[in-house]
Amino acid sequence: MSQDTQTRTEAVAHLRFVRMAPRKLRRVADAIRGMSVSEALATLKFAGVFAAEPIEKLVRSAVANAGNNHSMNTDELYIARITVDGGPGGRFTKRLDPRAQGRAYFKRKRLSHVTVVVSESKPQKARFKRPGASVALPKATRRPAPAKTTATAKATE
Repeated sequence: MSQDTQTRTEAVAHLRFVRMAPRKLRRVADAIRGMSVSEALATLKFAGVFAAEPIEKLVRSAVANAGNNHSMNTDELYIARITVDGGPGGRFTKRLDPRAQGRAYFKRKRLSHVTVVVSESKPQKARFKRPGASVALPKATRRPAPAKTTATAKATE
């Protein structure tokens, strides 16, 4: 079969050489893996994590690729796969950190490659929830209002 007669069920988007450590990006990728695209975009928009922004742009790009290049229904897409791999973050991007007695340590500024695959069908595997930090904003805790005593209530009347 030629490529033209086959219908594509997946659309891919790549983001390469992101100036962010893979560990930080994986935290966000694990949170949205297996979600519907609309749910994932809402999670990414309100995530209080710096690494959510490039992944949100990448998911939007994958949805646009699905709609424009593969004629897929963009309202019913799921994140089938999302991978975060390390880039060349050891040889090229080093910074010196001055230490005591004239020494210098290297700081490795890591780079990442991210790949998102969206499809119209739900992923077969159930979402694996990894333990650890989530990308959700911490819930605001409200203090309960102090209860009025009868003595203060009588004084106000």
